Formats: sequence, C-alpha cells, structure tokens
Amino acid sequence: MLPTIAIVGRPNVGKSTLFNRLTKSRDALVHDHPGLTRDRHYGRARAGDRQFLVVDTGGFEPVAKDGILREMARQAEAAIAEADVVVFLVDGREGLVAQDRRIADLLRRSGRPVLLAVNKSEGLPSATATADFHELGIGEPLPISAAHGEGVRELVDVALEHVPPEPAEAPAEDDGRVRVAIVGRPNVGKSTLVNTLLGEERVIAFDQPGTTRDSIALDFERGGKRYTLVDTAGVRRRGKVFEAIEKFSIIKTMQAIEDANVVVLLLDAEDGVTEQDAHLAGHILEAGRALVVAINKWDAASTEQREEVKREIGRKLAFLDFATQLPISAREGRGLPALLAAIDAAYAAAMVKLPTPRLTRALQLAVERQQPPRAGMNRPKLRYAHQGGSNPPIVVIHGTSLSKVPDAYRRYLEHFFADAFKLRGTPLRIQFKTGVNPYADAPGRR
Repeated sequence: MLPTIAIVGRPNVGKSTLFNRLTKSRDALVHDHPGLTRDRHYGRARAGDRQFLVVDTGGFEPVAKDGILREMARQAEAAIAEADVVVFLVDGREGLVAQDRRIADLLRRSGRPVLLAVNKSEGLPSATATADFHELGIGEPLPISAAHGEGVRELVDVALEHVPPEPAEAPAEDDGRVRVAIVGRPNVGKSTLVNTLLGEERVIAFDQPGTTRDSIALDFERGGKRYTLVDTAGVRRRGKVFEAIEKFSIIKTMQAIEDANVVVLLLDAEDGVTEQDAHLAGHILEAGRALVVAINKWDAASTEQREEVKREIGRKLAFLDFATQLPISAREGRGLPALLAAIDAAYAAAMVKLPTPRLTRALQLAVERQQPPRAGMNRPKLRYAHQGGSNPPIVVIHGTSLSKVPDAYRRYLEHFFADAFKLRGTPLRIQFKTGVNPYADAPGRR
C-alpha cells in the first residue's frame, strides 16, 4: 500500500500550493482567498524511489458548528483518519494564531504522527520563522516555502521516515490470477457486475449510492482462467463525501488501483461522463495500469444517451485512447464475454516481453519516419532500445542529447511502439538515457 500524507491547516496558509508542489501538478485550485479548497483532493507523488499519496484539505476550523465550514472540518477530520502522516501547515509570516492552537489540540488527540511545517518562510531566518510555533508542543517546526520549494524535499523525507518501506518479500508464487479492480462513481453498477460475473450474490447490490464502503476481493474462474475481482467503494464527486462512514472509501479505491493488474472503469450510459469519471481515469493513467472502459446500463439508455456518452468519451477521456471501450449491461449479463476478453488482452499487453532486437528495429523505423526536432545546433540521437519493466511496459531508449527530446516526440514514440507491438489496453512508458561522453573531461577540452 502506498503511504498517505495529509496536509491540514487553517485557511490560506498554502495547503493547495504545497499539494501542487508535491504532486507536480496544478490539480488543486490556488488563490489568495481563504476557503477556496472545500473538500479532500488526492494526488500521487514521488520522492526518489518512493511513491506516496497526498491529500489536500479545505481550511480547518475544528469548532465550526454548521454550514460549509463544518463540512470542510469534517473533510479534514476524515483526511487525518486516512493518513499515515499529517503535515500541519502554518503561516510563518502571520505567526501563531488561536485557530492554530485548536488544530494542534485536535491533532494531538488523533494519534497520528504530525509534522509541523512553517510555510512562507522564504527570506526569513529559520529561528525567526519558527519561533512562535514551539509552544504548540507537537515537535520541531520545519521552515518551508511551498511556493518556492525551499525545505519541501526535507519535509517529505522526514514524513516518510514515519512510514518505513515495507520489507522486501520473496517473489510471490505466480498463481496465474489476474487482479482486476472495478472502479467508478457510486451506483454505476460495480457490485452488480461483480455478482453477475461470479454467478451469485456475493456483494450487496442496492439501488442507493454508497452501498459498498470498502474494497472487497473475490476469486473466480471462467474459461479455465483465474481472476481476483476487487469491488471498490464508489468515488463520489468531491464535495459530497460527507458521511463519516465513507472516510476511508476514496483512499481504498486509489490503493486498489495501485494493486491491480487491470482496472475496469465503469461508466453510466444514462448519466454520461462526469468530471469525477475523468479525475478517476487520470489517476488510473498516472498509476500506469492496464484499463478497460465499460459503459454500463447500455440496455436502459436511449439512442440519444448512447450517442451522447460516445461523444463525451471522445472529448473528456481522449487520453484513454489506448483502452478498449465496451457497452455492457451488468444486470442482464450482456457484453460480459467481450469484457473478459478485453481484460485478458489488456493483461497480456501489460505483461508483454519485448525483445531488445525488435525494440531497436522498431526505434530505427520510428526515427526514419519522423526524426526528433533539432535542439540548437544538434539533433538528439536515438541509438537503441530495450525493455525496462512491465505493468506498464517501459521502453528504455539510449542515445545522446536525449534530454532535449520534446514531450510531443515522446508521445509519438509511445504511440509508435504501442502500434508496432499491438499493445491494446495498456499505457506504455518511454524512458531516455543519455550516454556519457568519455572524452568530456579530457585535458585541454573546452
């Protein structure tokens, strides 16, 4: 399981800025206005060779009695409950205020490891920036600047020390099972799909959003092939995850994606593609998981709804063009043989073995068809390729000046290799490794 770091603090101390810095994104809205983030926001981050999940929360007012402030506080409390480590962010420019003390009291009672980060400390002596906050009594204050990145890596390193890496295990015996996570919004039919595939009522399927609260793993066989199905809790639209009982649902869905071989993203043909569907799809892509997009309730949708959902997939989920898209009816069992075939194909593509000679020949053909653009006086040289990993397949390309290869050409290579090796259902990653010039440090060389 990926460790989880939650960022909490009162409004306008820079939580979303820190979230964006850690995830290298602009997913969280940032504006100099208190209360802009009103709910939990999740993202993936990396520090060296360790990956982790980050939770951004709304401004925290523990004593709020009702209204949006109380809902924001409940979201922050849920994030604390989910987290392995909590980063308590305060404002070094404004200094200690009463609300910081209230939040510190709540964090002490939570039982979670807490790191106190003093934001907006750029240009200030460390002792000056942190002086007020020692009295909170929750550890040594760490000066950082989320906007400029100062001290952020050190903060993450300290946070991850509270979550030691899981000890290396002996390679598990391959039992041939394909682990399939079924994800989607509440009430799209995930549990119904699982029950239909299993041929029995193994999980609760009820016409009310949020029936499944946790991820449930179930083994079954079909056509001589073995699978483990993971039925996940529905991921609600952010801002509607208010029930305390749901506080673990989203994070467990994200972790189920990380642990899966193949993910089935279930959409609703009647409701169309929502912002939350696109957000979830983006996380699947970031995780590099093989994917099948299943459009459920196809039998209940009108002709207009069917055409509209096709247009919305092309517009909102265009980045999933590598995935097979299938209309199904989980309740009636229609389209399920094709769904299992697509899962098998996606798994095979994700675990494919690509011989170095074939990869290098494909690389040469790709360069012949379209060379990388020049970078100044030189053009990057792509010399040979080999496989660097599976699930997703990773193609490592060696050459010179590869740091100058633009993202557009990287995407061209990803599509070229996927087409050349007929990899349907899995993303493919390209890594560049520039060779070292043995004469770079030779005497007299300038």
